[in-house]
Amino acid sequence: MTAPARARGSQELIRAEEPVLAHNYHPLPVVVARAEGAWVEDVEGRRYLDMLAGYSALNFGHRHPALVDAAHRQLDRLTLTSRAFHHDRLAGFAERLAALTGTDMVLPMNTGAEAVESGIKVARKWAYDVKGVPADRATIVVAADNFHGRTTTIVGFSTDETARAGFGPFTPGFRVVPYNDLAALEEAVDETTAAVLIEPIQGEAGVLIPDDGYLAGVRELTRRAGCLFVADEIQSGLGRTGRTLAVEHESVAPDVVLLGKALGGGIVPVSAVVGSREVLGVLRPGEHGSTFGGNPLAAAVGMAVVELLETGEFQRRAAELGTVLREGLAALVGRGVVGFRARGLWAGVDVDPALGSGREISERLMREGVLVKDTHGSTIRLAPPLTVTGEELRGALGTLEKVLTS
Repeated sequence: MTAPARARGSQELIRAEEPVLAHNYHPLPVVVARAEGAWVEDVEGRRYLDMLAGYSALNFGHRHPALVDAAHRQLDRLTLTSRAFHHDRLAGFAERLAALTGTDMVLPMNTGAEAVESGIKVARKWAYDVKGVPADRATIVVAADNFHGRTTTIVGFSTDETARAGFGPFTPGFRVVPYNDLAALEEAVDETTAAVLIEPIQGEAGVLIPDDGYLAGVRELTRRAGCLFVADEIQSGLGRTGRTLAVEHESVAPDVVLLGKALGGGIVPVSAVVGSREVLGVLRPGEHGSTFGGNPLAAAVGMAVVELLETGEFQRRAAELGTVLREGLAALVGRGVVGFRARGLWAGVDVDPALGSGREISERLMREGVLVKDTHGSTIRLAPPLTVTGEELRGALGTLEKVLTS
């Protein structure tokens, strides 16, 4: 009789990854085995409050009952057809997502990077078919310090040398301007411009929030210039900032919105390009596709995500608990925190470099039972699930205070 496999502990599992996994990540030394709500548990049974939520992929917490139930029910019926055939879940998902976002049409994909790549293709096709830009001359204006994904096209217009170095040659056709600078943006836009592609809030850069009026200015500038406004809401969208979309804080309606992460409920990768019929209608059969894009399992989970957001509960929670987050961080300014930026349940926190790097602060918080992730320098990001309670949030802020002041 074969003996049961011996369970491996955290350190052994981490060491086992080293020779067989490509080194594209530098995770914190915690090995998660179980999770529910805002909490995760490692293989030894230690519990941690998750204050990162999968970079907003877990807006509704780990294993939200409605999302798990939707997945289970669909698993028993149908998981994949490819788009070679129709299936019975796609129309409802697209109808409800378009209604939620105030758009006409939906292009379902899988990952956030796929949504960005698809948005780029659609913008270029629109520029040639509708705007009349000469063939192969279309340009797209993007912002410095952006993070839109990891494909070679996307890293080609990144200003992060770690993301770019060693991966060229890069796709031409992009112009980079400073973020939050309307004058620079206006100077870069010309008759070849297909679109302006920006994040309403720059997440990877440290949760950078533009000045009031910037997004409205981008909308007006693109309208006057006759080009598209493409908003990457992959991290900022679907409730994170206290609104369904972050652009709603300025009552702005882009031509195209890119969605991902939370759209899959932390269960399956689901992304989408949503926009006007004039723009997405330029695609014709055979010009773009994805074997798994809009698959039945993804559509079922995505529909359940949309149903959660249709109630407005999670947007309200993010707005109300966002006040708790901002007040807690404000109390730490001058006590280890040198500055922060927050909107809804999303914050970039600049720690006094004398106290350690963002990585070191993240490791200290991990040892105290709170999981966050650093970005650049001494900045850490806080993005708890929207299901977090006020008590849990205050507890995490108390732990941050302890780490910074002890």
